[in-house]
Amino acid sequence: MTPHNPNRRALLRGTGALAAGAALVSPASATAETGQRGNGRPQEKAGSALTTRDPLIEQRADPLITPPHGGMYYMTGSVPEYDRIVVRGAPTIDGLAHTRESTVWRRPESGRMAGHIWAPELHRIDGRWYIYFAAGDSDDVFRIRMYVLESRAADPREDAWELRGQVETAWDTFALDATTFEHAGTRYYVWAQEEPGIDTSSNLYIAEMDSPLKIKGDPVRIAVPTEDWETRGFKVNEGAYVVVRNGRVFMTFSASATDANYCVGLLTADARSDLLDPASWTKSPRPVMGTDEANSRFGPGHNSFTVAEDGETDVLVYHARSYRGIEGDPLYDPNRHTRVQKLNWYPDGTPALGIPIAEGEPVVRLAPLDSPDSFVRHGEGGRLLVERVDDRVERSQFRIVPGFLDPGRVALRCVDLPEHHVRVSDGSPVVAPYADSDEYRRASGFIRDEGLAGRGGVSFRLSEDPHSYLAHREGRLVVERPRSRADRERATFRL
Repeated sequence: MTPHNPNRRALLRGTGALAAGAALVSPASATAETGQRGNGRPQEKAGSALTTRDPLIEQRADPLITPPHGGMYYMTGSVPEYDRIVVRGAPTIDGLAHTRESTVWRRPESGRMAGHIWAPELHRIDGRWYIYFAAGDSDDVFRIRMYVLESRAADPREDAWELRGQVETAWDTFALDATTFEHAGTRYYVWAQEEPGIDTSSNLYIAEMDSPLKIKGDPVRIAVPTEDWETRGFKVNEGAYVVVRNGRVFMTFSASATDANYCVGLLTADARSDLLDPASWTKSPRPVMGTDEANSRFGPGHNSFTVAEDGETDVLVYHARSYRGIEGDPLYDPNRHTRVQKLNWYPDGTPALGIPIAEGEPVVRLAPLDSPDSFVRHGEGGRLLVERVDDRVERSQFRIVPGFLDPGRVALRCVDLPEHHVRVSDGSPVVAPYADSDEYRRASGFIRDEGLAGRGGVSFRLSEDPHSYLAHREGRLVVERPRSRADRERATFRL
């Protein structure tokens, strides 16, 4: 949205600065050279207990959840009334759904900042809390500019916030969705703004910070919406957030109108490069997350990142609606809900956001012990392959759900095709849509056993043949009767 286009909803969200003001890197990161854990494959962490509650919090758009600080997660986001800034806290991510939130700042009754209040971001910098937010004026709610609050209190829910004024840039134009992150000893500020002379609603800019209240130097433009997926409804790049990992700086951002066209893009820079040089940044040619009809998740975006309670599992935080149709201006539809899901990583070290996942049982990926760098994934024609997952991470995600016949059976349901399950057809496992028949219900039922080769894995035995198991064989998922130690490893999967 621009001051001249009141139906444009531009709520950009922050960059991947941790609660402590550092980039999101988990304690288990292995080396400073690569930042990878273990052998660098997509990490599956058992026992992280990441909530599958969906939504986590209703009617909270542009969500930011800090990494734990003092044993607490803190969360903020836009409220549908656009009239205040709220913060809630809990010792777990799931606990954020149950706690009461505190209103830490309200817009004045008139004048500056008395219009729309958008996209607050909460950051801990040098022992103090800061909230960066965007606000319009009472006589022009879309005269959006960026402002900052500061608190010296230990808990950001306390009534100790002081308005420190506007964060000024080179132009007095529509500006919003500020975030901040620190990298290699330098703190950066990233935001979205309408630049004079460029026919877009907002582009992305970066600058070094002179202090948590002020930038220094000229803004550096690092992204302009030009692709089809960035210009649907409005030409928008906004809502940036940063995660530093695997020798690179990854910046997610949101694009297009804030209806079902809203989606997440990705900018990447080498961690050793000059982040103030536009040439350091490369935009991925396609969005890394968008609307998913099968899961009824529409317009995902304005994300942030945090880490789960195990201290290792990366978590994607974002908002999305559960329906496509919107009456009137999407800006005033209140049902952009806060959602969370695991953030995976591809073998090349890039983030695998996948699709917005619906509520249900925990999501798992199956890696056979004989090929730990590979995962079971479905391919064309329902085939089940076992291979490295270099793209489309959602095709390797499943849910272990109760079986349709006989107590004690389970079924493997696809995450990206929620009406499809793994079933055995003519002696081979395939992915097939649910059919209302006993034959389908029997063929898709398995007995989940402790892994035949141990090591904390699991094995899936056929319901109608107690000696046959799902197993990996030469890049395919097959059914076979394990006889040797090697066979048992092929039939044992790490979750």
